[in-house]
Amino acid sequence: MATTNRQIHLVSRPSGEATVDNFRLVEALVGEPNEGQVLVRIHYLSLDPYMRGRMNDAKSYAQPQALNQVMQGGTVGEVVASKHPNYRAGDTVAGMGGWQQYAMVDGSMPGLLRKVDATHIPLSAYLGAVGMPGVTAWYGLMKICQPKAGQTLVVSAASGAVGSAVGQLAKTRGCRAVGIAGGIDKCRYVTQELGFDACVDYKAHRDSKSLYQALKEATPDGVDGCFENVGGVVLDATLARMNAFGRIALCGMISGYDGEPIPLQQPQLILQSRLTVEGFIVSEHMDVWPEALKELGTLVATGKLKYRETIAEGIEAAPQAFLGLLKGRNFGKQLVRLA
Repeated sequence: MATTNRQIHLVSRPSGEATVDNFRLVEALVGEPNEGQVLVRIHYLSLDPYMRGRMNDAKSYAQPQALNQVMQGGTVGEVVASKHPNYRAGDTVAGMGGWQQYAMVDGSMPGLLRKVDATHIPLSAYLGAVGMPGVTAWYGLMKICQPKAGQTLVVSAASGAVGSAVGQLAKTRGCRAVGIAGGIDKCRYVTQELGFDACVDYKAHRDSKSLYQALKEATPDGVDGCFENVGGVVLDATLARMNAFGRIALCGMISGYDGEPIPLQQPQLILQSRLTVEGFIVSEHMDVWPEALKELGTLVATGKLKYRETIAEGIEAAPQAFLGLLKGRNFGKQLVRLA
């Protein structure tokens, strides 16, 4: 018997800020899998800042999200029917099922589906600390920032899914971890629960001079590594604190996702301090995923890597939750629970 599948489609490109009108809730029928296919009932779908860039029809590192198609994104769930030898009903899996209740997946396509063990690690964590955000944190820190004991690392959006992992991983390497986050509650979480050494509240320092001064107080020995998720004045402040030969991992520029330019106030600092600045996309570095996931999974399973989730309920809540994510209204990893 066919199953009704509720989906969220992107139906128009944003002009400036994205709105709920760019999305539409639709229904489709899901039948039985054909040979090689796996039908997954999605339990959680992931909402991530990079999705905003893909809503634009512009040149980027990935193809734009197609109009009138299911919004793409990471998911975890349970196999309900399979005609692929590697999967059977009841398996818990992670993949790219998109914003929908059910996903029909080609089990032979690399990267679309993988089995996960939810015995010691919550299923939702495979979309956060033990998933793409966690590996993103691991790669940017280990391969670009290259932390050494005694160094100072600054991470923006420090209470988010990526930033929170960066700081905790840096602490395991003996670094001083300094976060930048928005609001007293987020900064308190970053220091008291995640174990960062300090956190600067950018909402309490609206002008660049004030933000710089607050960061200076938190980084008395300067900054050796920067994990950047925001850009704009936040990056400007960190650039001005970088030590010679510092390293900057450019992971995200959420301050510019609505298409506004993000000028640098003092780009000459890159030269003067002989900085290494490298942007990266974690999906282009699949070779490190096994090593990263092994460490992340062990840390989560043993309670040594902490994380927080904000969960919206039901597929219809996805667009509004996504817009809230872009405004920083979430706390930690933003998920939508479907089952």
